[in-house]
Amino acid sequence: MNDAAPQWPPPGIDPEVPSTARVYDAALGGKNNFKADREAVEVFERLIPQVREATWLNRKALIRGIQYLVRGAGIDQILDIGCGLPTEQNTHQVAQEINPDTRVVYVDNDPMVLSHGRALLADNRTTTVVTADLRDPVGILENAEVRAHLDFDRPVAVVIVGMIMQIHENEKPDDIIAALMAPLVSGSHLFLTAWPDTGDPAQRGLSQGCLETLGNGWIRPVERLQKHFLGMPMVPPGLEYVSRWYPEEPDRKVPEFEEFEPYERTQMAGIAVKP
Repeated sequence: MNDAAPQWPPPGIDPEVPSTARVYDAALGGKNNFKADREAVEVFERLIPQVREATWLNRKALIRGIQYLVRGAGIDQILDIGCGLPTEQNTHQVAQEINPDTRVVYVDNDPMVLSHGRALLADNRTTTVVTADLRDPVGILENAEVRAHLDFDRPVAVVIVGMIMQIHENEKPDDIIAALMAPLVSGSHLFLTAWPDTGDPAQRGLSQGCLETLGNGWIRPVERLQKHFLGMPMVPPGLEYVSRWYPEEPDRKVPEFEEFEPYERTQMAGIAVKP
């Protein structure tokens, strides 16, 4: 037996350079981050003081979206791309609380996510984590572990929460999404969150903070965000600001845009169904 302690940080990680997963973890108050990541959050806070609230808003959208997919749409296979570091509640915890047999594959390009994820999921036979990149959709779909874990002859939910804004227009985000959805069967779902650009200062502050610290994070007009869903039918209420987005309660009374706190104007969510 090899009693050597595992290398820390894991190979491939530069603790002096902030990463998306670790900055997100730091903003949520997690412990899986380094000084550079916490300093990045401070940059965000100077530009959008409510960035921590905005981060939790995104997390709450993830939870509501997964609850709808599993309970409302009957999905029992989830491909969560850009999952980030373990934070309560995670996709598999939300899903398996409703249906314990839900199979979840987490995908991230941060080696620290793989290290933490595999430790967390060591005893979970229905959930796994793989290292891959959203920019390589074919690589994700052809990954042997992904193929072994998910049955592509049945509907799959592709979850891209807090990620699509990191893909520049020159990298053709819609083509990436289309490549992910193309081989999936009818009844598969696409769930994503995105950053709108309506000229609001909080929106621009969030984007500027991301560009300054991570080198990515682009806001886009709402009409442009709609195209991410490839023209597929949308689950009510469609693409909507997260504070107004309750797919399991489409008739819920929700606040008007004018009533939003600034951070509530920074993120939108939507789910579409492949015909």
